[in-house]
Amino acid sequence: MTEIHSYAQAELYLNGSVDETISRRTEYKLDRMRALLRALHDPHKRYPTIHVGGTSGKGSTSTMIAAALVASGKRVGLHTKPHLTSMRERARIDGVPVSETRFTELLAGMMPAIEAIAPEFGRPSYYETLLAIAFEHFAQAGVDVAVIEVGLGGRLDGTNVIVPAVAAITSVGFDHTDVLGDTIEAIAGEKAGIAKPGVALVLGPMPAEAAATIQGHADEVGAPVVRVADVARIEQVRISAGGQSFEVATSRANYRISMPVFGEFQRTNAATAIAVLERLPVNLRPDAPAVQDGFAELVVPGRMEFFPAYPPVLFDIAHNPEKAEHLVASLAELFPERRIHYVVSIGESKDAREILAALAKRPSSFTFTAFTTPGREAARPQRLALIAESIGTWGRVIQHPVDAIQAVRRAAASEDVVVVTGSTFVVAELREWWIEQGIAPLRR
Repeated sequence: MTEIHSYAQAELYLNGSVDETISRRTEYKLDRMRALLRALHDPHKRYPTIHVGGTSGKGSTSTMIAAALVASGKRVGLHTKPHLTSMRERARIDGVPVSETRFTELLAGMMPAIEAIAPEFGRPSYYETLLAIAFEHFAQAGVDVAVIEVGLGGRLDGTNVIVPAVAAITSVGFDHTDVLGDTIEAIAGEKAGIAKPGVALVLGPMPAEAAATIQGHADEVGAPVVRVADVARIEQVRISAGGQSFEVATSRANYRISMPVFGEFQRTNAATAIAVLERLPVNLRPDAPAVQDGFAELVVPGRMEFFPAYPPVLFDIAHNPEKAEHLVASLAELFPERRIHYVVSIGESKDAREILAALAKRPSSFTFTAFTTPGREAARPQRLALIAESIGTWGRVIQHPVDAIQAVRRAAASEDVVVVTGSTFVVAELREWWIEQGIAPLRR
């Protein structure tokens, strides 16, 4: 049996299991995830959960829900994917990632269960193992509730073993089409798989055909659907250098929100989070002041995250066309008169053409680069430059990401804005380097 005695050994073991497609192969369904959790005595059943899926916005929405619950005095687990700097971020309690020591202990304690199920089901994937660590961490720590973000799709995602108190689908758009299907209806059908009998399913804004597909599936399983547009109104929007403030009006309360994150899509995520929170059981449901307090302290690294400097730098993950559209709309709202300089890297499997077409809707400069994350493949920046040229824009190539951001900042005027975007991995790599330079992100 593999023995784990240090965090370095834990990382080595997990990095050797990076084959996330295996956990989504149809023949496995969720049998392996269920078998692993059964061998661990079903830690995911020891606390109430909230399940959040969607093409875009699910990570931010999950973080908002967790922040409001923490502000209400609850002990809250949060599992989101992907992580930015450490796999330990996938198992947070009250916003704090699991420590290296505890992570090591959890994985070491799971190894007998992993070895026990391997002959029949195969070794759990990287994603499945990290998810099981989160479930186990939350159970052993005695959380009051856990917010669980869907990894990919919904129907066959490892998180779909839970029966939550409330579920949500934040949006439906084109991403992971090789796995989920190449039509909105097919993708929506996969995401609808998180619907459970009698569990409210909150739907954020999405194309009508997606909403209809999800509604049909929800009706079949007996999940009551709540559309955010029907239960929440966003009003009185004000943008400032410190973030944005607005009101979310529902039939139950009027929430005066002020939060240090930018973008219209984050207002929509906030309304979705509130719709979810209002449908929790009374013993878990935070009141309006707790929601307001939680959102005021919100930290969503790498999502419209602004670092004041000359020129300033903004980090935003936009690895699908929908996220790129949101980014462009947010930049137009925040910086209508300022020139934008993109530093972009995109994963090899992503729809680079549609992402770049979305980003190019606003006149901007482009610098294409690559990320250096082991085990992850970036699209060649030269290919990105050719794609950009084919859609009527132009960009230069600087292979190393640190060289790229330094060159862009030297060329930009102090009033311009440098935007690092595309893959999670380039945002994570350059954000970490940027913070090492001693410049802190904007916080209230």
